[in-house]
Amino acid sequence: MSKNFDVIVIGGGPGGYIAAIRAAQLGFATACIDEWKNDKGGPAPGGTCTNVGCIPSKALLQSSEHYEHAAKHFADHGIGLKSLSIDVAKMVARKDQVVKQNNDGILYLFKKNKVSFFHGRGSFVKAVDGGWEIAVGDEVLTGKQVVVATGSSARALPGLPFDEDKILSNDGALRIGAVPKKLGVIGAGVIGLEMGSVWRRLGAEVQVLEALPAFLGAADEQIAKEAQKAFAKQGLKVELGVKIGEIKTGAKGVSVAYADAKGAEKTLDVDKLIVSIGRQPNTTGLNAEAVGLKLDERGAIVVDDECRTNLPGVWAVGDVVRGPMLAHKAEEEGVAVAERIAGQHGHVDFGLIPWVIYTSPEIAWVGKTEQQLKAEGRAYKAGSFPFMANGRARALGDTTGMVKFLADATTDEILGVHIVGPMASELIAEACVAMAFKASSEDIARICHAHPSLAESVKEAALAVDKRTLNF
Repeated sequence: MSKNFDVIVIGGGPGGYIAAIRAAQLGFATACIDEWKNDKGGPAPGGTCTNVGCIPSKALLQSSEHYEHAAKHFADHGIGLKSLSIDVAKMVARKDQVVKQNNDGILYLFKKNKVSFFHGRGSFVKAVDGGWEIAVGDEVLTGKQVVVATGSSARALPGLPFDEDKILSNDGALRIGAVPKKLGVIGAGVIGLEMGSVWRRLGAEVQVLEALPAFLGAADEQIAKEAQKAFAKQGLKVELGVKIGEIKTGAKGVSVAYADAKGAEKTLDVDKLIVSIGRQPNTTGLNAEAVGLKLDERGAIVVDDECRTNLPGVWAVGDVVRGPMLAHKAEEEGVAVAERIAGQHGHVDFGLIPWVIYTSPEIAWVGKTEQQLKAEGRAYKAGSFPFMANGRARALGDTTGMVKFLADATTDEILGVHIVGPMASELIAEACVAMAFKASSEDIARICHAHPSLAESVKEAALAVDKRTLNF
């Protein structure tokens, strides 16, 4: 006998579990289906983000940063160590525990909000009066509204599948059992830089190969150049404009043939190779064809501006649809869809979604880059402030980078904020709030910021737009 729900969410990642919780808060009888399994075969909701993405990568980044501080920076504080070692197995076990805590937290939230959870793969069966039949294992659920939030998976190089031993996706990169002597990374995006940073800090010689001619082309050019200089100083080697050739695996490791930016043929021999060349939407197994759910040429679900698909009562959010593949973007869409189902006016401003790369230095931005404003022909003013002039950054011993403001030349409205430096991931939130309220750079410049704090650099960069910084 079918179980009936007002809303069925397929996928328990950031977009899915948040959509399910918000729908339940709005009074809908809600089910969430998710197939992730832990090592014991039990449910592990949270999707890629919680299991093999955002959360575990930050755990390893934190561990490796502690190690690097102990190895290279404790002496500056008068702290001496007679010996230093890294227990990679224990580090990975801690990462796994952090993941489990998040898995368990989501299950608790489902219980708290009375969301019915089903462990397995959800797929469409057919349309029925007033809704849709969704299969999960041996059960069939019926929902008046369906939200697809099945996420994405790592894209492999053609003819080179992931074995998660020598050829690694983000999943395998998080499970390396010992520090490799030489590590190769294809792709200088978020995942490549973060995972490369983890193992570089622990002692691996890391070489990153990137096909694009520019480093972090999506970021503001000035910020990207500052970050690139910092990475080079750390010993994280990044080679741009390469063309990948044949890749061979053997008993000793991986051999990558490639042509550099000038066309010279080279070979990179490494113990392990991380491939981070993007992600692809997860629509296999949804049975989309049987019900006529429209997909685009990438396999993503086609939606309108409000996340409606071509099928009545069927919505889709997160990595499986257009737009940036970011967990917080998925969450915002999940909330908006639940509210739209309730007849409310759920809203997502794609122009105010922050981007963060959790390397050291951290990189974060929101809004327009300087190159975008130039391409649009929009008149703007720019102001920046270096962390080397910030008292708190000096006390931390981390003065790399800057805060940069871009504002409209006439109205002074903030158009973009770009940060490379300590705690950029936290500092960017002030810019998001300011831009959501259409603040001017002078608004930020005239707000009192605590001293000493890294946030003062945000205020000083706002002052710099009017060429009146106080500490630089």
